[in-house]
Amino acid sequence: MSHPLRPLPNLIFASRWLQLPLYLGLILAQAVYVFHFWVELVHLVEAAFGSKEALQILITSTGYIAKDVAGNALPPALNETLIMLVVLGLIDVVMISNLLIMVIVGGYETFVSRMHLEGHPDQPEWLSHVNASVLKVKLATAIIGISSIHLLKTFINAQSYTTHTVMWQTIIHVVFLLSALAIAYTDRLLHPPAGPQNSH
Repeated sequence: MSHPLRPLPNLIFASRWLQLPLYLGLILAQAVYVFHFWVELVHLVEAAFGSKEALQILITSTGYIAKDVAGNALPPALNETLIMLVVLGLIDVVMISNLLIMVIVGGYETFVSRMHLEGHPDQPEWLSHVNASVLKVKLATAIIGISSIHLLKTFINAQSYTTHTVMWQTIIHVVFLLSALAIAYTDRLLHPPAGPQNSH
């Protein structure tokens, strides 16, 4: 039988609703990302149809400078490298949006209130067993994916970066990898998988 909480514990427990504005703010941030995605996509399509203004916007946003073998700057053009950089930027926006969804849905479900999505056809598979530890591992994995996209963009456009910048981006990416492995290993130690020996 459930018993009503005393006033002070009830107030402390109800304070979890203070997180609600934070998740609503993240929803607004995701809307901004959606708008940014479509602006970049429109610029890419316009540049493909010959718009010089859209092409210049893409070059500025990616920092891409086309050079020949001798290192001389080439006239602006929508080549394969620039398209790849723009598409990687779009993928980056999608992955960050996925990260926001995990934080919003998983965080609300874990720390604020149940959504009662059981049986809903669109319920995320991972949400059925989400907790603070699972959420941390999934967030770390998502951050590695985002970092990988940034590092790939840097390697593709390496001529626009210094060796020092490329080196530090690589080091930071490796640190993200090691951090994710440490988080996953710690979670495995705290919550070992059920085996034949501890199934009884």
